[in-house]
Amino acid sequence: MGTPDFAVPSLKALNNSGHEVALVVTQPDRPRGRGQKVMFSPVKEAALELGYDILQPLSVRTPEFYERAAALFPDIFVVVAFGHILPKKVLSIPEKGAINLHASLLPKYRGPAPIQRAIINMEKETGVTAMLMNEGLDTGDILLSAKTEIYSKETSSSLHNRLSLIAGDLLILTLSGMSTNSIKPVSQDNSLSTYAPLLKKKNGIIDWSKPAEEIEAFIRGMTPWPGSFTFIGSKRLKIFASDVVFNDSKGDPGTVTGETRDNLFIATGKYLLSIKEIQEESGKRLPIKDYLRGSNISPGTVLG
Repeated sequence: MGTPDFAVPSLKALNNSGHEVALVVTQPDRPRGRGQKVMFSPVKEAALELGYDILQPLSVRTPEFYERAAALFPDIFVVVAFGHILPKKVLSIPEKGAINLHASLLPKYRGPAPIQRAIINMEKETGVTAMLMNEGLDTGDILLSAKTEIYSKETSSSLHNRLSLIAGDLLILTLSGMSTNSIKPVSQDNSLSTYAPLLKKKNGIIDWSKPAEEIEAFIRGMTPWPGSFTFIGSKRLKIFASDVVFNDSKGDPGTVTGETRDNLFIATGKYLLSIKEIQEESGKRLPIKDYLRGSNISPGTVLG
């Protein structure tokens, strides 16, 4: 059971492992993008290529879904970024339980945005956790986990892609351990849990009063979705990349302190931030040197 790109490596890993995939369950086809063209989910596209039966329920709480899943007599459900919460009755179907792969080192960053939040919070490492599902949100017993470093210039996009591959490998290790009874589930320590709430477009506005290092991490964590942005007057500017300049901020936070051919320096709560990639509304994403050729942002301009 899975829907977005993150789940595809896990499906492919299952396909290559020799395990029998009786059914692939994914979200219904939906309109996407500016043209609102009806699109298949990435998992559906992969499942079609691999020749699997596919089910796309509007709800997993109907008798029809329960009966279809139960009729397969599955040993295990594998759930990766599916997008539905499975009720207790459905979770009781597989003989050995339901495995969920979550993109954090649980119990940290339970919830829908663990990758972005780990970068935004300047974590040094993260990973993927395989757990036995229960009715809670990412609260099941831990089976295995895999750690990885968060690189200094990593965006949520690049980390997402790396973690999706780690998840596929971890899934096969988990299934192997379960088949030999060499894995003992371990309860999560709820006192150490943190939550990674869903991110929306409105959450992307940059707070220039924060230190430059925090803003730089925020921009990376919000790239590509939902994106980070600021304003010059009513004009919205989307920021994709930046560098910290360890010089004193001369000016109030958000003030343009200077520009050169290749740089735009912004005062923050501590140090300066050098903008590296930028995009105006309805414009192209550009390196700052290309943007400044056609747009003059004078020192003293205040962003916010």
